[in-house]
Amino acid sequence: MEEIKIGRYRHFKGNEYEVIGTAKHSETLEEYVVYKALYGEGGLWVRPAEMWNETVERDGKTFKRFEYIG
Repeated sequence: MEEIKIGRYRHFKGNEYEVIGTAKHSETLEEYVVYKALYGEGGLWVRPAEMWNETVERDGKTFKRFEYIG
């Protein structure tokens, strides 16, 4: 699995997020990304790391779901 760095990311739909870190589920040991939205009320979120690193297809083009920007 691709390393998930701490820092800012842009979602393929355009919004930006800040990765705070990663965490493991206490029962399954699945790795999750802990991040916050850098827009609106800036809520705190978690997402499976596997999903974070996915590519998505939109309008016939392939994108990383989240692109590291620094």
